[in-house]
Amino acid sequence: MGYSVTTPPGPPPILSNHHHPPNPNPKSITHLTRRSLLLSAPLSLTLQPPPSSAAASLPPTDTTITDRVFMDFSLCPTYFRPLSSPDSKPALCPDSLPLGRLVLGLYGHHVPLTVSNFKSMCTSSAYKGTLVHKLFPGQFFLAGHQGDKPGDVRRPMGLARNTETVDSKAFALTHSRPGLLSLNLSENDDEDDIKLDPDYRNVEFLITSGPGPCPDLDYKNIVFGSVLEGLDVVTAIAAIPTYRPSEKIQQFNDFAEFLGDERAVNARALWNKPLKTVYISDCGELNVAKPSLSPPSLP
Repeated sequence: MGYSVTTPPGPPPILSNHHHPPNPNPKSITHLTRRSLLLSAPLSLTLQPPPSSAAASLPPTDTTITDRVFMDFSLCPTYFRPLSSPDSKPALCPDSLPLGRLVLGLYGHHVPLTVSNFKSMCTSSAYKGTLVHKLFPGQFFLAGHQGDKPGDVRRPMGLARNTETVDSKAFALTHSRPGLLSLNLSENDDEDDIKLDPDYRNVEFLITSGPGPCPDLDYKNIVFGSVLEGLDVVTAIAAIPTYRPSEKIQQFNDFAEFLGDERAVNARALWNKPLKTVYISDCGELNVAKPSLSPPSLP
């Protein structure tokens, strides 16, 4: 009948299409070819190696904990009032209520100068008896304000000049979670006459309280440690109510500042102040046999 059941010799069956008559519907071949090209194009792009970048070549930031310090926080039912005492730093609140202790791990390999100065402030008790002077709900709180009023940090002596404040590598860590310790640069509100002193050293610090990250602080302040113990104390401090003016008063303040009224700046200094007096009742270094630890990871 013109057909043979015997397979003729030649190429393997997978290539036998070359010996068949042309497809009566050539459009199907064209459609498949275009479709295969469209499907293969993105696949070829995803298989290409990612381009190299300068950020990828930077070494990872070393967050090894080299030192540990503690800070005890207390709540004063009455506002600070100096008592007559021969001590240079009298007990400003004899009827205080303890809130708890923070154990802070410091990243000495990442920013050794910042860590050294902070540890010196703790071991010399320079932070002892000073206020938590600003609270930003859901973000962070500030402590270590320098000034001459009760509860302020006195001008520190003997601290090395911190050149890390102008080193871009020191700002690599972000304020990504609660319980991060950071040298406060962008929100610093020390007195202007103190900042103009050639021997001025910035010792104001902040601790993030969460619950989320604080991206507005990133690349402006130096993260140099984290809370190892006492995150519940951070939460308790963050829950203290603060003074916040109404929106109308804020608008009036902005207008007064626009007119050059100096009272606007003075009024703004009261914003976000805690309505209860929270202060550092004690501080110091915790000596351990093996201080190098990995930073804690939150679930």
